[in-house]
Amino acid sequence: MFAAGGNAVDAALAAAICLTVTEPTSNGIGSDAFALVWHDGALHGYNGSGRSPRGLDPARFLGRPEMPRLGWESVTVPGAVDTWRALHGRFGHLPFTDLFRAAIRCAREGFCIGPVTASSWAAMGRRAAPGSAFARRFPAFVEHFFPKGFEPRAGAVFRSEAVARTLEEIAVTGGESFYRGRLAREIAAASRAAGAALCEADLAEHGGSWVQPLSVAYAGHTVHELPPNGQGLSTLVALGLLECRAADVPPGDTDEATHWLIEAMKIGLAEGAAHIADPEHMQVRAECLLDPAFLARRARCIQGGTAGTVYATPPKAFGTVNLAAADAGGTMVSFIQSNFCGFGSGVVVPGTGISLQNRGYGFSTVPCHSNAVGPGKRPFHTIIPGFVTRNGTPEMAFGLMGGHMQAQGHLQMARRILALGEDPQEACDAPRWQVREDFQLIFEEAYPGERVEALRRLGHPVAGRAPDVVFGGMQAVRRLPGGTYTTASDRRKDGYAAAC
Repeated sequence: MFAAGGNAVDAALAAAICLTVTEPTSNGIGSDAFALVWHDGALHGYNGSGRSPRGLDPARFLGRPEMPRLGWESVTVPGAVDTWRALHGRFGHLPFTDLFRAAIRCAREGFCIGPVTASSWAAMGRRAAPGSAFARRFPAFVEHFFPKGFEPRAGAVFRSEAVARTLEEIAVTGGESFYRGRLAREIAAASRAAGAALCEADLAEHGGSWVQPLSVAYAGHTVHELPPNGQGLSTLVALGLLECRAADVPPGDTDEATHWLIEAMKIGLAEGAAHIADPEHMQVRAECLLDPAFLARRARCIQGGTAGTVYATPPKAFGTVNLAAADAGGTMVSFIQSNFCGFGSGVVVPGTGISLQNRGYGFSTVPCHSNAVGPGKRPFHTIIPGFVTRNGTPEMAFGLMGGHMQAQGHLQMARRILALGEDPQEACDAPRWQVREDFQLIFEEAYPGERVEALRRLGHPVAGRAPDVVFGGMQAVRRLPGGTYTTASDRRKDGYAAAC
């Protein structure tokens, strides 16, 4: 797209559209998406998440420990297509149809599956094996992603004429077919056939939102995240706590400093789990959780020599893609797109290749919770784009895919890059820790054993080590003095950095 005269938004969108084809284990045409865009001297936020069907009956879920992970009950209106057209309409230079050319070519002519994607695809293949309960429940999924003779392995070629035709229709109609045309009718018909609530009116009413990003000061910079229903607020709370206690946080990458980061992140995750929801239904305004007085009070809860206890259950970790782009004109983009649980809900609309997300799984089944399941609501979202400015000028577009890992990945990257002065790729390559949903710690295989033991001695419950893929995948573009850029792409995912 750059070579064709496009800007960073054109490039980011073309990449995002292509990823729906080449990495269906993490995102698809039926995904949601969010973005932060620096353009013409200002930072713009877009919340492209969809709402639950208007006809959804919350009484169906009373007494359940959690929402269904698979099936139509977990499906919310997909917002990715709307996000593509909204960002292009406001910032794009090239014709909308140009953004789809690579994706359509990959779908029609085939593409080689990357190694990380192949591993996830093969794992799903074992679950969707012929005769399995999953295969019986979701025959359209199996037919589309596991056609006869296809084995998902690194380098294997996958093709989908159905996806190619669907993308062509989205391109030539400017996305209109997906929400108010033939594709919308196909989605609604599949829902009716399954006895589900999603209907044509739900799709027709969908519209993403331009939103004002939230921010906190940290280490001489300003870190920006989108407001709820995404979990970026958890990152900002944690960074705000660290800034409040900056004099107490030891310098450098030390055992004690890591303890402070973990303690701040635990509070950020707990506050997020308790309060983040569709902003129209939140009982506490996001800005209140970033109020200096509130942050100062919560920061006093952190003890330098011992681990504290917090409550609330953060969301689980699943599949997502994220990317960052920047151009010579100064436009910078942080973009993230997700099906949530890997391939999503298991629902594939017959004949279209549209794999629908399962973001409804992010709702709470507790009736009094701000994030309680209900009709016409946006659920708690794990996916969050990130952005950094300094003295009012853009410095870095970044993101870290990985569900529950995302907020704490943003924290760890901000610490390493902004406070410790590491290069983005150096920070990206460093081993990571994660606070699990039960607030126990897990570590990458490469994480220093002596530090794990030091944290254990400080009272942190340690659950052990986990595969690298559990710790997310970062992509970043950082603007250097003089206007040049440096990039980072995570070894944990099928990604890379490129320039034109």
